[in-house]
Amino acid sequence: MSSPSVSVSEELEQRNRLPTLLEVLGRRTLAPTDLFSFYIYMRDQQRSVDYLDFWLDVSQHMSLCRHYVRELRRSMLVETPELEKAPSKRTSEGLDNFRMDGDSPPNSEKLESQDQAVSDYLRSQNGNGKNGKAGHNNHSPRGSLGSRHSEIKAASLERPRPSFKNSDDTQTNSNSPGHTVARADIRASAEKILYTFVLPGSEREIVLPEMILNRIIHAIEEEGRDDPEVFNDAKEYVFQAMERDAFPGFLQAKALGNLVPLSVLLRLGLGLACLFAGLWGGYYMILTNKSRATRCWLIIPYLLGSHLLVAYQYKIDVFMAFFSYSEYTFMNWSKIREPYVRKLIMKRALMAFVLFHVIALLLLVLFIFVPGTNF
Repeated sequence: MSSPSVSVSEELEQRNRLPTLLEVLGRRTLAPTDLFSFYIYMRDQQRSVDYLDFWLDVSQHMSLCRHYVRELRRSMLVETPELEKAPSKRTSEGLDNFRMDGDSPPNSEKLESQDQAVSDYLRSQNGNGKNGKAGHNNHSPRGSLGSRHSEIKAASLERPRPSFKNSDDTQTNSNSPGHTVARADIRASAEKILYTFVLPGSEREIVLPEMILNRIIHAIEEEGRDDPEVFNDAKEYVFQAMERDAFPGFLQAKALGNLVPLSVLLRLGLGLACLFAGLWGGYYMILTNKSRATRCWLIIPYLLGSHLLVAYQYKIDVFMAFFSYSEYTFMNWSKIREPYVRKLIMKRALMAFVLFHVIALLLLVLFIFVPGTNF
C-alpha cells in the first residue's frame, strides 16, 4: 500500500520558491502563477499562445487515450472476471501494464510508465487492424471531427482554455455513458492536432524542426498511428521553448509585479504629468514668494507623481499589493493565492512604498526651503 502523498495545499506551503513550468502546466500552482494566468500571458504579451494550446491539446489527447484504455480494461474485467488470472490471453496482453489507479496521487514515474503502456497498446491495436487502415486514413475535415469529445472541446474554446480545474479527473473518473470514448475519438483527436498545429499552412501552425514535423506526418498519415507517443518529441520541444523563451518573463511579470503592460504605461504617463504639475507649481510659488505653509500643498502632486513613476519602474501597484491583488488583464484583478509569490510582492510593495514617499518628501523639502523671489 503506497504512502499518502503530500496534498496540493501542503505542497504550496512547503514550497519556498517560485514554481517551475512543469508545476504550472500540471495545475499545481495558484494565482497569479497558475495555468490560466500563464495562458493569458502567452496570449496577450508573448503572442505565442498556439504553442501552449498545442501542449495542452497533446496532454488532453493523452488523457483521452488513458480513458479509452481504462474503460476497455474495465469492460473486459466485467465481462470476464477470470481475466486477471489468465494473463496469457491475447486480449489482455496489451492491458497488463495498465493499472486503473486514476484516484491515486499523481506520480511522474508511474504516469510515464502508464503512458508508455497506453501507447504500446494503441500501437498494437493498429498493428492488429491492418485491414482497417484504409478507414483510418480517411481524414476528417478540419473542425468536423464528429465525436462527442471533440464537440465538447470545440465548444469550450469560446473562453481561453477553461479546463484548468483538473479537467483530467472530470473526464477519466466518470462512469456515465456520456464519457465513453470510442477508438475513432482518439483518431479524430490526433488528426485535429495534426491539422490545426503541425501541417505546413495549418490554421495555427507552430514552428517545429523539420525532422520532428516529418516524423509526425509520416506516423499519422502513412502508418495510421494515433497513440500519444507520436507527439512526444514535439511536445518536449514546445515545452523547452516555452521554458526558455516565455516562462522567465511570465515569472518576472506575475511573481515580481502585479500590473499588465498597458497599466504600466498608463502610470508612466500620469506620473510624468503629476510630476510636471508639481514642479511647475513649485517654481511658481518660489517666483511669487509664497509662504512655506502654502508650499506644503505641493506634497499632493509629488506623492501622486512619485507613486505612479515607482509603480512604472517596479511594475507594481503598491496599494493593490497590500490587499493581495494582481492584475491579469487591464483593470481586471484577481486575488494572489500563491503563498511565496504573495510574500515576494509584499516585500517589493513595501520597498516601493518607502521609495516613493522618500522621493516626494525630498522634492517637497527642496521647494519649501528655496528662498522666494518677487517679480
